[in-house]
Amino acid sequence: MILGGYFATLARMRKPYPTDLSDAEWKYIEPHVPIPKGHGRPRTHSLREILNAVFYLLKSGCQWRLLPHDFPRWPTVYWYFRKWRIDGTWERVNRALRERLRVRSKRDPQPSAGVVDSQSVKSTAVGGEERGYDGGKKVKGR
Repeated sequence: MILGGYFATLARMRKPYPTDLSDAEWKYIEPHVPIPKGHGRPRTHSLREILNAVFYLLKSGCQWRLLPHDFPRWPTVYWYFRKWRIDGTWERVNRALRERLRVRSKRDPQPSAGVVDSQSVKSTAVGGEERGYDGGKKVKGR
């Protein structure tokens, strides 16, 4: 694909960040990312660069508007991030990665149990509907 080579050349022009996807990681994730529908404005950024920007943002904890200039503009990255959250792309990618990791560990791809944790917070001595007792931690509170 001609455009794929063009985007790859653009991506190599900048110095890579530690959060950038390797070629092997991108090869595995790429099939789980939605393909363009074939109509509308032509894409000017590769989806790999969009993912690199999202992973940089998540790892660094920076604000959307503080995304470095060598990534696509933050509104573009945010648009894809939000779209993929709404359409379930992130869930599909997470499921595929989890199943692959479990198979590599010689485990059933689907987990059979889960763990839920909670936090008890001490409250004042005044009672109320939300006040209770956590027997495991021996704490009165919320």
